[in-house]
Amino acid sequence: MTKAVGFVGLGIMGKPMSKNLIKAGFNVSVFDINQDAVNSLVEDGAKAKTVKEMGETCDVVITMLPASPHVKSTVLGENGLLSTAKKGLIIIDMSSISPVDSIEIAKECEKKGVHMIDAPVSGGEPKAIDGTLSIMAGGKEDVFESVLDVLQAVGKDIVLVGNHGSGVTAKLANQIIVNLNIAAMSEALVLAAKAGIDIDKMYQAIRGGLAGSAVLDAKVPLILDRNFKPGGTIAINMKDITNVMQTAHNLDVPLPLSSHLLEIFHALKADGKVMDDHGGIVQYYEKLANVEVKRV
Repeated sequence: MTKAVGFVGLGIMGKPMSKNLIKAGFNVSVFDINQDAVNSLVEDGAKAKTVKEMGETCDVVITMLPASPHVKSTVLGENGLLSTAKKGLIIIDMSSISPVDSIEIAKECEKKGVHMIDAPVSGGEPKAIDGTLSIMAGGKEDVFESVLDVLQAVGKDIVLVGNHGSGVTAKLANQIIVNLNIAAMSEALVLAAKAGIDIDKMYQAIRGGLAGSAVLDAKVPLILDRNFKPGGTIAINMKDITNVMQTAHNLDVPLPLSSHLLEIFHALKADGKVMDDHGGIVQYYEKLANVEVKRV
């Protein structure tokens, strides 16, 4: 029997992920406050439903939302999933929220006989489009195994990290590594640009060595083209690093580099760059050095 899968949140990531679920043959229902996004997916074969209707009719509901308040409202709110959810419904939250909030939502779901998996993703819009996102999951193993086919429709490297909250904790660690990598890369690019060397040739020279990374390959060509169209906005990554710092403080873990990165994000927000791709971190360093990283 084909699984009925609901999808709430049809933004940069959610829309292509929903398309991949449709392509995989699932019976997909969608909801978003952006009616144009809903209509587009209905044209591709999805059904438009409210969150309450999904609770009644779906086997699995995926949430892909900006922050904790949106997830809580969607799951726990007066018109949320739990208001109508049938016993055995599985909610997969693929948003990037704090572990504390994720565990709280999972506990409320358990009271209603509803299962939850926290399963945030990494890879940005390109991997959302081609269905190769990395997925780090937290929850019960039997529940995870029962929705693995759904996760495989949108992702490639899919790992159950541990119990509830483990997936979102792994995502916080991921965001530290990715964004500090971009910041370090930005410092290097600005230094090279100020020295007047050909940045593209420098990139080709170093990408095969120890400095090479998926981040380097994903972001340097875009920076050189001055393309800051968001695959993952500074706003979203600033939210993630804010969650990183809150979680770290609760655990008594000092994170000096991450705390400085958060201030860089706030500076970019103040400079009107908050909806740029997080590769736009380079613009913070460019402004300090009065230089622009671009092709010769």
